[in-house]
Amino acid sequence: MPKVTLKALAKHLGVSVATVSNAFNRPDQLSAELRKHILQESEKLGFSGPNATARSLRTGRSDMIAILLSDTLEYSVSDPVANQLIKGIAEVLQDAGKDMLLLSGAKAVHSTAEALPDGFIIYGSPKNPEQLERVKQSGKPLLCVDCNLSGIGSVNIDNYQYAYDIAEYALQKQPGKVAVLGLRLIDSDRVCRLQQHELYDANEAISRRRLEGYLAAATQQQRELNAEQIWHIPVNNHHYAQIAAREALTQHPRPTLLLCMSDRIALGAISVARQLGLNIPQDLRIVGFDGIEEAERSYPALTTVAQHSDEKGRIAARMLLAGNTAENVLLPCELRLRDSC
Repeated sequence: MPKVTLKALAKHLGVSVATVSNAFNRPDQLSAELRKHILQESEKLGFSGPNATARSLRTGRSDMIAILLSDTLEYSVSDPVANQLIKGIAEVLQDAGKDMLLLSGAKAVHSTAEALPDGFIIYGSPKNPEQLERVKQSGKPLLCVDCNLSGIGSVNIDNYQYAYDIAEYALQKQPGKVAVLGLRLIDSDRVCRLQQHELYDANEAISRRRLEGYLAAATQQQRELNAEQIWHIPVNNHHYAQIAAREALTQHPRPTLLLCMSDRIALGAISVARQLGLNIPQDLRIVGFDGIEEAERSYPALTTVAQHSDEKGRIAARMLLAGNTAENVLLPCELRLRDSC
């Protein structure tokens, strides 16, 4: 039996090609009765709908938005902050009748999927300059989230200010030694402390802005915070956080405050402190950054900066769909003061 085409079906039904297309793609353009009739006849004849590829070639649109991730797909969908951002973007795209494509920025090879989307949300500092250049050259709408690229609009938070605010609050609570459990501060795949020459790096990455905030608060409070008290953690997960926390908490003298660059790191530090028999917040105070749901459910509940990543995703998606890709938006965060500090 020959394959039924859109044109043949329209002729069979005695309606226009556009009417059949609307039955599948724009149901609000037809009466419920007419749409039902078209879909029933289509099913009888084995017609499953207009060819999406042909429609894309004809209209120049795919109704698809890509999120260009700075990390691997596996890492991004398992990271709670990235996960919340993706969820927020997905909510807006779904309401607008759009699909979402996740593209890994960690791939070295050219992906044909880069040609599909109608626009891109660039999440995190791009690691593949060739891929970024191809996306720029596409001429499609671009918007950055959690990074800044020249000539491209962005949605960010003030990482420096909120790191300063939470460090200032924590430093006022208890005297003693301070340590920082940082995230991706240097280019290394192992947990290690910073060297003095690595302490001040003119880098606009999120982690560096947070470190600058911590350092400024420590200086303002006249508290010592040198390179040997700052750990680099290469991946935002429980395993690496525990390694760094154990190194920090078995020092002599032991820190009485841990400034952690993510909630995941802070939660790993809490588990290590518990294993070492330390009471929080009596023996040790811990603060995080991000505001993930697990931080509120932990024991003790974690003091942190809530950055509302899902709302960040919603705002970025709305801006891109509205063509508002030149504005740089800074979103507010809030300190959530709980039992850990």
